[in-house]
Amino acid sequence: MCPRFIVTRDERFTTRGRTRMLFEMLQGEAIADGWRDDEIKESLDLCLACKGCRGDCPVHVDVATYKAEFFAHYYEKRLRPLSAYALGLIPFTAPVGTKVPRLANAIARLGPVKRLAGITPERQLPKFARESFRSWFERRKGARTDGEPVLLWPDTFTNFFEPDVGKAMVEVLEHAGFAVELTPDGVCCGRPLYDFGMLKIAKRLTRRNLELLGPRLSQGARIIGIEPSCIAAFRDETGNLFPSDEDARRLKAQTYTLAEFLAQHAPELELPRVHGRVVVQGHCHHKAIMGMDAEQKLFESMGIDWGEQDWGCCGMAGSFGYEDEKYEVSMAIGERVLLPAVRKASSDALIVSDGFSCREQIQQSTGRKALHLAEVVQMALDNEQRRTKKE
Repeated sequence: MCPRFIVTRDERFTTRGRTRMLFEMLQGEAIADGWRDDEIKESLDLCLACKGCRGDCPVHVDVATYKAEFFAHYYEKRLRPLSAYALGLIPFTAPVGTKVPRLANAIARLGPVKRLAGITPERQLPKFARESFRSWFERRKGARTDGEPVLLWPDTFTNFFEPDVGKAMVEVLEHAGFAVELTPDGVCCGRPLYDFGMLKIAKRLTRRNLELLGPRLSQGARIIGIEPSCIAAFRDETGNLFPSDEDARRLKAQTYTLAEFLAQHAPELELPRVHGRVVVQGHCHHKAIMGMDAEQKLFESMGIDWGEQDWGCCGMAGSFGYEDEKYEVSMAIGERVLLPAVRKASSDALIVSDGFSCREQIQQSTGRKALHLAEVVQMALDNEQRRTKKE
């Protein structure tokens, strides 16, 4: 059920309500304004694009895709809200910000800048790292070269904001015996573009992805993604935009989460056991598109109690929770289950989420730092190495 409906109890924010309104729009009887209808726009604007309906609905209705298509038409030859440009174009602005990270971070903290961009003052924008993950990777020494090559894909969020997650991915993959290479510079899923219905730009970006990755995909290259929402875009939106493209089909079949990749291509790998309580927050796109069976098996193989609790949606949903008019809804969704659970967790419990936006919601709302799965495995490997040295 849509998290927005759970909070408001308004039928317009259910999957049924939204699809009914779209059906009536296409019929052209009850709703005469078509793609310019403000009531439909309001209903879809408050859709988190979490794809929960895609995973839960028996007929897999995908309101997030409908939202992107509607907004593409609604804003055709119109100016969008400034938040759409500030947050939706981040794949293109982040490389600029990372060249002057201190200045960019200082500007992003200014209240007037936030207000101008339509960002709520209650949020802190993610900070640019002093060095991007790609820059670190290119200058590092001692990289493993004797294993089977794999392509690691540094998405915008990992590359420019959380390079430590990418470093953990490299360590884990090299420990598993693989020689890590990076996907070509410029590969980006364009997830924020879909959220704001900027489909023309997204389609051009997707075409460039296929051109950059096509030669390696045809050779059987396997791509390991880091950010679930980005992996989901390769597994879902890319095929929707180019349904007959062979490289698009290869991209879907040959892109993995870390847990999926290790389960299929390193099944004999034994990882150190981790003891203690864990709160695992599954990103909505992760649960809806990929599923989390591989992650559950990996955690259980490390002795971690996965538990039966589904912590629900974090409420941040990419850029949704940063927008001024959506902040209260974002927090109400997070406060239903996840955020209280994190606050109640013991200080030594691990808080784990592969989703960048989920980790941001958790840290900004509770003060607890959440880890990516790769960081949990990296930590276990480092602890095991220290124990071995002591012995």
